[in-house]
Amino acid sequence: MKEKHYSKIKDLIPGMIVADNIYDGNNHLIIPIGTKITDKLILRLGFYDIDNVLVWDKMEVSDILPNTTYSERIKKSEDFQKFRKEFLETSEKCKESLNKIVERSASKETIDEIIASTSNLLSSQNSNLYVFDMLHNMREMDDSTYVHSINVALIATVLGRWLHMSEEELKILTSSGLLHDIGKLLIPKEILTKPKKLTEEEYTIIKTHPKKGFELLKTLDLDERILFSTLAHHERCDGSGYPLKLHNAQINDFAKIISIADVYDAMTAARVYRAPVCPFKVISIFETEGYSLYDPKYLLPFLSHVVDSYIHTSVLLSNGDIGEVIMINQRYLSRPIVKCSNSYIDLSKEKKVHIESIL
Repeated sequence: MKEKHYSKIKDLIPGMIVADNIYDGNNHLIIPIGTKITDKLILRLGFYDIDNVLVWDKMEVSDILPNTTYSERIKKSEDFQKFRKEFLETSEKCKESLNKIVERSASKETIDEIIASTSNLLSSQNSNLYVFDMLHNMREMDDSTYVHSINVALIATVLGRWLHMSEEELKILTSSGLLHDIGKLLIPKEILTKPKKLTEEEYTIIKTHPKKGFELLKTLDLDERILFSTLAHHERCDGSGYPLKLHNAQINDFAKIISIADVYDAMTAARVYRAPVCPFKVISIFETEGYSLYDPKYLLPFLSHVVDSYIHTSVLLSNGDIGEVIMINQRYLSRPIVKCSNSYIDLSKEKKVHIESIL
């Protein structure tokens, strides 16, 4: 039996393991069970005025986590260090370029440079899943509009590769991902970064960002597919999206792809008001609710490929067990087979158990 105890924030030590989900005063999950404590997380807990945290006893940590998780091996690799350095450099270029567009001082060369820099993060890699490995392990980064835009550009372009799109179409996808949220830079910062639930009035203001971005970009010499992706990335196939409440046939293919990449990245990233949602939970939501909202022609290949990037990852199950994802169930992508010590759990059959978080 693993022993647990409450620790005051001042007594937390990096490397301790959180033994229960941590919620803020509004019942938003901010740190999931199984998370390894870091200096940054200690500061975050202080921000939320949380006094005590339930952790597993230090002597039991080796029983809770594998000696070296797949994630830890990725983070120690030279490939990851190189990707992270290039990603940070690209995010700075992205920030500079997008701000120039907002200030209406950008040239076509400005946009071409950031597209080329983002494409370089993809071009040197042999495996599309490699990109997801890298992004999965950079979730500690602040999820600014700039970082999110690069993530969406990378995810959308990899999906385009899986769909065997042409190089010209892939460049359009990269550009669309980079520019899709530029309208948010015209939204008051205090609304974008508000750590609590938005009021109805504030949410209405947020929902103006696709039109604001479209109006800004249409003054530039850009492909119409990029402009439409900016305007329509929050449209949904059943007509429930915004700003125009378009239906399936009225939404172009590029906007459909960007919308999937946008939602996947937004949900699996940390927010000021919540922790990242477990990717398997996101995949489950897509499986149960997504086929009426997103075009199955793009959603199905996205889910079936992206779930493969979690093979060999260490996961915490809802019953408290720690295991390794070893096989994907093609009929239930969010419920793989997990190896725990010397036993195997097929989550497609064990309906009461699910993946709580990725370690």
